[in-house]
Amino acid sequence: MLAAQRRDLLMERLKTDGRIVAKDLAAELGVSEDSIRRDLRELADAGLCQRVYGGALPVSPATADYATRMAVSVAGKERIAKRAAALIRLGSTVILDGGTTALALAKALPADLEATIVTHSPTVAAALVTHPKVEVFLIGGRLFKHSAVTCGAAAAEAAEGINADLFFLGVTGVHPETGLTTGDSDEAAMKRTLAKRAADTYVLASSEKIGAASPFTVLPLSDVAGVITDAAPDEPTVQELGKLGVSVLGVSPSWPAREAAASDA
Repeated sequence: MLAAQRRDLLMERLKTDGRIVAKDLAAELGVSEDSIRRDLRELADAGLCQRVYGGALPVSPATADYATRMAVSVAGKERIAKRAAALIRLGSTVILDGGTTALALAKALPADLEATIVTHSPTVAAALVTHPKVEVFLIGGRLFKHSAVTCGAAAAEAAEGINADLFFLGVTGVHPETGLTTGDSDEAAMKRTLAKRAADTYVLASSEKIGAASPFTVLPLSDVAGVITDAAPDEPTVQELGKLGVSVLGVSPSWPAREAAASDA
């Protein structure tokens, strides 16, 4: 098999299996592990996969620029936003991450909601201007333009004074092996800082992020109260998350009502 044919096969396996184990595929094809690893390096360099120890995982589409991501999974993000908004109680203090799903959540909040919202996203803060009973605190710092959020030492220091009930976390990858990941190390560190300031953290994960991975770990799955997603209940990664004891709050129409209710238990 030619190298180009191997790489096509690798991409097909990532699509169908959701992962590649270099050792197993090398044995199947009768080639060396070095050959498979070399193929994976080339695919990773082209942005087509995320290399991990022993193989590779699908790369997250959520690494695209902010404007592009605004048009991805719009209906799914709106369903996730509606479900997340229902978790916010009267008078609570909530930290809202940045990104397009967090922006959808800000827009989904009831007009008469009384709450305090803390965010490091100028776009999220701006979306809350029309909510008269929401007190908004905007964390300042260096602007990371990919997600339109502030990061860095100044932002982290400001976050240390927050004590919140909930944190709605945005990530670019949710995977049983790599946990919750994103594409920038500073942004990952800021997300960890914010998670430490809330009693419960919920992940906002539209379907394209489920089963994908990015270079930098944010949190292990065991550190969050739940994952809110529009992925189908029979999606392989969703099934694996359930086996790991992760609470999955499904918002896809294909989730039976009783399963959606059970996921909240």
